[in-house]
Amino acid sequence: MSDAKRRLVQSADLTVRLPERMQLPVPSSRDDLDVHREEVLSWRVDPETERVRFLSVFVGDREEIRETARGLAVVHRFETTPIDDDAFYGYAEMDLRAADANLMGAFDEAGVVIVPPMVYTGPGTVRVTVLGEPAVLAGLLERFPEGVGVTVERVSAHRRRSETLAGRLTARQFEAMETARELGYFDVPRTGSLAEVAAELDCSESAASTLLRTVESELVDAALGE
Repeated sequence: MSDAKRRLVQSADLTVRLPERMQLPVPSSRDDLDVHREEVLSWRVDPETERVRFLSVFVGDREEIRETARGLAVVHRFETTPIDDDAFYGYAEMDLRAADANLMGAFDEAGVVIVPPMVYTGPGTVRVTVLGEPAVLAGLLERFPEGVGVTVERVSAHRRRSETLAGRLTARQFEAMETARELGYFDVPRTGSLAEVAAELDCSESAASTLLRTVESELVDAALGE
């Protein structure tokens, strides 16, 4: 393949926001479910049974997530394998809902490659990286179902390593990272203070600083492939 052809292939980081009708029907009593992150590593649709199978890495309360998943009518099987105290693998077999088929169908276009993992940072927020030629990627944005919000975070030549973060950060570190981001601690210029982060985490500023420095160190190592 010539260098010119290689340069035509780009990658795009997308943040996809799902309307409530496309989210899993988790009961309102589980709104405080302790799940910080889900990274979908692999998935397969079985058209004969109209089911979809997922393998994901979760960061959160394993027992609580397993109980909630098994209580959903659309989920036929949910098995877990621990990684450490905060992360675990989850294998799910569930009905292929029309909402799921519509969302997956947006990516079902010749020339589009999804780079795993797809990362769920909340019940309605998915971050996904896709590869393709510019015209194909532009067409992809037009294929999402009505009501789905899509933000293009980055478009460039694909040089990123694909690696899960779930095994690198503890649940407490994820909580610190999420809190700091929400409060503007990572904004440029910074709009949130370390004291505010510590207060929200109910810990000392020294402890909050240690948590955030550890998070930053792990993210740098992940970016450099170390």
